[in-house]
Amino acid sequence: MKAMVLDHVGDVASSPLQLRDIPMPLPGPGDVLVKVHVCAVCRTDLHVIEGELTDVKQPLVPGHQVVGTVTQVGAGVTEVHEGDRVGIAWLQGTCGICEFCKGERENLCLKARFTGYQVDGGYAEYAVVSARFAYPIPPGFTDDEAAPLLCAGIIGYRALRLSGIKPGQRLGLYGFGASAHIAIQIARHWGCQVYVSSLKEEHQALAHELGAVWVGGAQDTPPDPLHGSIIFAPAGELVPPALRALERGGTLALAGIHMSPIPSLDYDRDVFGERVLRSVTANTRQDGLDLLREAAAIPIKPHTIRFPLHQANQALQALKAGSFRGAAVLTI
Repeated sequence: MKAMVLDHVGDVASSPLQLRDIPMPLPGPGDVLVKVHVCAVCRTDLHVIEGELTDVKQPLVPGHQVVGTVTQVGAGVTEVHEGDRVGIAWLQGTCGICEFCKGERENLCLKARFTGYQVDGGYAEYAVVSARFAYPIPPGFTDDEAAPLLCAGIIGYRALRLSGIKPGQRLGLYGFGASAHIAIQIARHWGCQVYVSSLKEEHQALAHELGAVWVGGAQDTPPDPLHGSIIFAPAGELVPPALRALERGGTLALAGIHMSPIPSLDYDRDVFGERVLRSVTANTRQDGLDLLREAAAIPIKPHTIRFPLHQANQALQALKAGSFRGAAVLTI
């Protein structure tokens, strides 16, 4: 099968992915084989490919926002069938027996495996996933629309939950890429007032189109105190001002898997007043099921731009440059 393969981590400017013919994977017990239709490109892919995440499997097929059709099921699989349209997300599998797995917090499992990082992903014609982590795709979404929901959507949804935001409250979003442009649609559906800080003018324009009540630059201070905020940009320098912009008792959620160093905090100015700072770590299976259900009900409409599989390097370069709105999708 054809796949974009990473042999060595490196700057995406050097086009580190190579189009190659590799053996088709086979599903083991409990797994399913998926014929990939599309795979959305994620900022986490950048962190993997450029080596900002450690212990990257090499060689590796990246990609973890996969939509496709099940073509083969492994032994013991009963809940997924050949012909089903499914999604593959970041969380590929967990141990199932630790305190986190038993407590429905499998995103914190120390033996968790992740798609397109420790396990080959969806920049390929076929991919394998545990049937338990093959998400049924609601029929109202095209493949292109569904793909960004599988990480950008799920992580944005979990970040919204962890921000503690409630209907009608004021929410801040820092950075306005794929995840934030989905999160704002959910928050607006909940009746929240959304304040967006973003570097790029085209991203600011999209935030206006999606109903933000205020849009400013990355360093601008929102005009009203915020009940909850999410930082999507991997920029640690945003943390102190984002904390200061919170209402007393507000929560700041850090949605990225990687972030540049956070400057020192002034306790009285940045933290006092029961302001809460917390990270977002991967997702649970239930997060994915809940997000897809709510996305279909709203319905969420992701903005996407298409690239053919062999242009995966160009898609990653465009993502790093912030030169498109919404999410990039590789067509297989």
